[in-house]
Amino acid sequence: MNSHDGRKILERFWAAIHANDFRAAGELLHDEYVLVWPQSGESIRGRANWVAVNEHYPAAGPWRVTVHRIIADEAGVATDVTVTDGAVAGRALTFSELRDGKIVRQTEYWPDSFAPAPWRSQWVERAT
Repeated sequence: MNSHDGRKILERFWAAIHANDFRAAGELLHDEYVLVWPQSGESIRGRANWVAVNEHYPAAGPWRVTVHRIIADEAGVATDVTVTDGAVAGRALTFSELRDGKIVRQTEYWPDSFAPAPWRSQWVERAT
């Protein structure tokens, strides 16, 4: 996959999240998708679990995403975004690996470490 294609996939991904259309964002995820959150030590494995976490997240309002920067090459895509629900804003750095035109793995760094939230335990596992 070339860097232009990878960049377009991540632009579509963040636009879907900005629209709060988590199922559309999920369609951009590979069948073997894994998301790792190093700060909480959690991984989300699979499209269905990713969609469920986002649909059940206790947000104060709709998510809004500001994309600050996207860097893409043949190995993957790095994004720098701010995500807010109107009450809390966080800046995330996300490193995405792509396979077969889909996002297969993401490692996402949020500004502060945080404990795993009990409400999402049915959809996540401890990251290794």
